[in-house]
Order: sequence, then structure tokens, then C-alpha cells
Amino acid sequence: MQGEESGQILAGTEGDSFPLMEINTGETEASEQWDYVLVADHRTQRNTRQAHQQQQFLEELKRKGFHYKMIEDHRKVFFGIRADSRIFDLYCTLLMEPEGPATRVQPARPSSVPATTRIRIVNFVLNSKAAAGGTLEDLVKSGVFETRFALHKGEEDLKKRWARWRNMFHPQPIDDIRDYFGEKVALYFAWLGWYTYMLVPAALVGLIIFLSGFSLFNASQISKEICEAHDILLCPRGDHSRRYQQLSDTCTFAKLTHLFDNEGTVLFAIFMALWATVFLEIWKRQRARVVLHWDLYGWDEDQEEMALELINCPAYELRPQQHSYLRSTVILMLSLLMICLMIGMAHLLVVYRVLAAALFNSTLLFQEEQVTTAVVVTGALVHYVAILIMTKINKYVALKLCDFEKPRTFSERESKFTIKFFTLQFFAHFSSLVYIAFILGRINGHPGKSVRLAGLWKLEECHLSGCMMDLFLQMAIIMGLKQTLSNCMEYLGPWLAHKYRLMRFKLSRASGDPELRHLQRNYLLNPVNTFSLFDEFMEMMIQYGFTTIFVAAFPLAPLLALFSNLVEIRLDAIKMVRLQRRLVPRKAKDIGTWLQVLETIGVLAVIANGMVIAFTSEFIPRVVYKYHYGPCRQGAQPAVDCLTGYINHSLSVFYTKDFQDPIQIEGSENVTKCRYRDYRNAQDYNLSEQFWVLLAIRLVFLILFEHVALCIKLIAAWFVPDIPQSVENKVLEEKYQTLREKMCSSPKSTEV
Repeated sequence: MQGEESGQILAGTEGDSFPLMEINTGETEASEQWDYVLVADHRTQRNTRQAHQQQQFLEELKRKGFHYKMIEDHRKVFFGIRADSRIFDLYCTLLMEPEGPATRVQPARPSSVPATTRIRIVNFVLNSKAAAGGTLEDLVKSGVFETRFALHKGEEDLKKRWARWRNMFHPQPIDDIRDYFGEKVALYFAWLGWYTYMLVPAALVGLIIFLSGFSLFNASQISKEICEAHDILLCPRGDHSRRYQQLSDTCTFAKLTHLFDNEGTVLFAIFMALWATVFLEIWKRQRARVVLHWDLYGWDEDQEEMALELINCPAYELRPQQHSYLRSTVILMLSLLMICLMIGMAHLLVVYRVLAAALFNSTLLFQEEQVTTAVVVTGALVHYVAILIMTKINKYVALKLCDFEKPRTFSERESKFTIKFFTLQFFAHFSSLVYIAFILGRINGHPGKSVRLAGLWKLEECHLSGCMMDLFLQMAIIMGLKQTLSNCMEYLGPWLAHKYRLMRFKLSRASGDPELRHLQRNYLLNPVNTFSLFDEFMEMMIQYGFTTIFVAAFPLAPLLALFSNLVEIRLDAIKMVRLQRRLVPRKAKDIGTWLQVLETIGVLAVIANGMVIAFTSEFIPRVVYKYHYGPCRQGAQPAVDCLTGYINHSLSVFYTKDFQDPIQIEGSENVTKCRYRDYRNAQDYNLSEQFWVLLAIRLVFLILFEHVALCIKLIAAWFVPDIPQSVENKVLEEKYQTLREKMCSSPKSTEV
């Protein structure tokens, strides 16, 4: 030992499965030779039980064909792990296709084995169950080892070309990402880059639809009528409003609502349905090209996992596929219970909004006309916080359900976990939006006979300008927070944690040994786990849901997503290359279950946007009035706007004498009637004929819209093949050449 540091090579010269090459213990090996690193605290060396477990684990690694080197500093003990070349020879042999003479070619030597493959195999063996019955994860939990990681090596080129903010608008080096992080990460960034590129036309169309509202900002007949309706009084809208309000007071909000609730909304919703389909179909083509380029077109994930199991344990017995109807029933019931909990969370948000309205009014924090806006904004903030909390709970529940289901392989476990976690997350994120879009203000009764929560508090009403404004505000706040605050925390959290670890460890006082310094530098990076890449995918899936599902109410969603993704790509790159330990590379030829998630979101988007246009937007009432009730019902009249009189038609009449406590309402002595948004008779306040006509037309529109949009999606999916002809022809040519070579090499081929 020199000072506080020592280096020692502990290598086996023989083993049960793979005899090792002799190692010259006198030479110091560079850290770049290590496939993996285990870290232990010095205190474990003084604990007899932990030291014995540590040595037992390392001895088993020797028997499996590994050698290691122990390097110490004054705080930690680092174990550099390297697999013998014969492990990789066996890997190449197991996965080599039996293609005649090709099978006689000697497996590649270790120098030709990519670093990503080495790390993947070593990580699998290290994390498999040991002969003693435990796993490396168990040893880490019990404190025998502190952590483990793969070393960053040769990442300088990625730092310069990719992981820099100044490269935000540069193409991504997907092949270099694959060579360093493996196919799974590379496919994530390839998909994210394509998604971002495809957001450009969606963002432009959404922006045009939004800005087109400005051309009618002052010209809209509906806005004119609202702004000039000084003689129309609106009924008090809840316990926080005890006075009548002029309809003209809502003039500004009426104009703002027209920005996103106009005739272009329907066209934009259909466009987004087509866009989502084209995006996925062209992505499938992109993926096929990339996978062929990587020579993974015929790669099989199950075969890969079986090969790794055999490398780890030659006596490995195949686990057959199993299905238990009892387990499936229990999982389904528990999942439904969690979904009910998510829906219950939305109801709690409803209770919050009702109580907040009463609180804001009683404490005089806001003026009466500001209470509704304040409730909407704070409700969105509470919803955002609830999402953060439920994300932790949902992940825990999804993991436990996966453990109960007992999947056969890691890939199967990941797929099942993805479906469960996304389902729970979907309800956590969108349940309150569903309430605002389709329930808010529709079960409140009418003035004089309001539905009350617990018989005390009146249920919340829609915004004065309509429920589309509530949905727009909710979407804008949640998306804005997720794209700004979440991205800031996603970057600042790892950055501050890394700086704190550097300051605490005092790297500047570390040894001058370059190998030890390299190990320390990697150790001080932020840890990664199995969910590191999964969380990035999940974040993008939720964003994709916001971008498509309620886009009819928020046409600026694609634009926000575009700006966010430009930052997200470089943010993730900087995290992975500069701030985090190296992710364990994983082989893949597609994005897995996430593709089915994207397709499901596309179908849900068609249904949700159709319902928003039919039941939340004023589009259907305007069209029905224009052609059935308005001045143009007998034909267009050039001198008259077809929507003239729409506001008076859409507001019901309530006589103030029917209030239960008219004296408490300010100014009631001079008012005989007021108006409210609904279609009810003035005599008995029952739903009017217009309401039922509108309801029937809304349902017909919903059915037609969904069928047309889904047909467009199906035609687009049929029109754009999943696999390019060039890729199919290349695969056919390779198969043909293989058969020709086999035929030529066959002894009987000359007899034919």
C-alpha cells in the first residue's frame, strides 16, 4: 500500500465453467479494461459477516469466469470486474445462426466484442441469483456493497457533438449513441427526434387555428352581442356571487374563447387524428431502416435472454410460459380499484374547488368576478401536485402487481409493468380533465334549485364564457408546469446533486493515480436505475397524450410540446453523458410496448376530441341555431349575420321571484328576471325542446366524427406501409443469397 491507497489483483486461474487466462499480477491494468465496477465502504472490510459475504460473491464470480482488481482509497473500496474472453466466445457461439460453413468460423476475440455487449452480459451475470441464493441487489441492500456501475469511457465525442445546449438544432448522432449506450437508448432518441420533427407541422397548423381567431376577435357576431348586452343580467353563479352581473362584463373572455373555440377547431381535430397516424406509420418505416442498418432485423429478444441465462448458469432450465386466471382476476380487480382511486382523486379536486370558492369569497382575497378564475388556477396547481404524489404511488402499485403476476423474463416484466403503470398514470393525469370537459356545470341544477355538496356548498359552475375556457386554462397550466417546472427540476436536480457529491467527496484531494481518479469520477456521478430510461419514455407518452387527446380545446399544445422537446433532447443527453453514471446498454429492435401505447392514445384522442367538440364546445349549438333557429333558416341573407340573436337564444330565463332567498341577493328589488346558460323552459324550468334536439344532434355528430376520423386513420395506416420496400427487398436478397450459398456448398448440388 502507498499512503491511503492500495491496489491488488485477485484473479482466478481456474474455474468450474470457464478457465481463465493467466494474468500478470505485476502489471497495473488501466481502468478502461473493466467492464463493471463494484463499490464497497471501508467499514465493510472490518465487519466479519459482510466481508465474508463479499468474498463469497467475488469467489463465485471467479468460478464463472471473471477476474477483478481491488483498489482502495481512504473511504471506498473499488472492485474492477472484467469477464474472460471465453464468456463472449460462448455468447457469439450461442447466438450464431447455423448457416453452413459460417458456423465453422471462430468466434470473435474479446477485442472485437463491442463495449455495450460486454457491459450488458456482465451486468446480467452480476445481477442474477448467486449460488448462495442471493443477488447483487440483495447484497447492496444489506450494505455488503454500496453500489455498482459501468464506467464511462470514450464519451468525449458525444459530449462535443450531442450533449451540449449549442447543438440543440443539430442532427443527433444516433449510430454513436447506439455504440455507446446500446440500441434501447438510441431508439428512444431516434423516436424522440422524429416525434419532435413531426411536431413542426402540427404546431404550425395549431398556431394558425389559434391566430385565425384574432381575425374575428372583434368581428364575431357572438362577441358583439355579448359586449353590447348591457341590459341582460346573469343570475348569481354560486355562493360566492350574491349579485346580478351584466352579460357585457364577460366581453373580454368571450373574445378570448373564440380564439380556440371556432369553426377551425373541427378541422384541426381531424388533422391531428391524421397526423397521429402518419407520425406512427412513418416512424415504423424509420425504425425498420435503422434496425436493418444495425443488422438487428432478425434478432430475437427471447433467444438473447436464454443465451444470457445459459452463460450465467449452464444448468439453466427453461421456464415455460404460464397463465393463471386467478392471478389475472386479482390483478384486474386491484387495477380497477386503483383506477377508482384515480377517479376519486378527481372528485376530491371537485370538492377542493367548491370549498376554495367559498373560502376565497369569505376571506375577501378576491373580488367576486375573480373568484372563478382563482379557483380554476389553484385547482390546476393542486392537480399538478396530486399528479406528482400519485406518480410515486402508481409506480409502487404497478411493481407489486408485476411481482404478483410473476412474468417469465425481464422483457415480459417490463412490458406488463409498462401497461399497468401507464394505465394508472393516464387516469391520474386526465381524470380531472374529463370532469371539466364533460361533467363540470352539467349537474348543477338551475337557479333557485341548485345541487349542493353535502347540502351546504353549491357545485362549481363553468366559467362565464363557457366550459371551454375552464378546459383551456387547465390544459395550459398543467402543460406549462410540466414543460417548464418539470424540465427545470429534471436538469437542476441531477446537476445540484452532482455538485454536492463533488464538494462532499473533495475530489481535488484525491490520489494522483489516474485509474483511481477515473473510478472516483464515475462514482461521484448521479446513480441510475432500471427506471432511468423508462421514466423518460413515460414522460413523453404523457406529453403525447396532452398533445393529442384534448387538442381541440388547446390548439397550442403541439407548439408547447415542440419547444419542450427541443430542450428535452439535449437535457436528457447532458444528463446521460455528463451528470449520470453510464446506463447499462440494452439490445432492442423497437420501442416495445410503447408503440401500442401510442396507438391507443391515438384512438382515445379521436374519441375525446369528438366529445369535446360535441359536448364542450359551442360549435354544435352555433351550427344548429344557424340553420334551424336563426335568421338564415330559410336561406342566407346577405344583409344579416346568420348568428344574429344566438346569445338570446342560448340563455334561459329565470324569474327572481322563484329564488328561495331573493332578499339576500344584491339589487333583487329592481330585477324581475335573469338569464343563465342552459336550455330550459321559463315556466317550469324543465329541459326544453331545444335541449333534446341539441343532444340528439351532438350524439349524431360524435358518431359521424369518430367514424370519419377513424376511417381516415385506417386509410392512412393502409396507405403508408410499415416497412419500406427497400428494407423488404434487402432482407429478401440476404435470404436468397444465404440459400444460394447453402445450395452451392451442398455435396448434392452438382447432381441436380
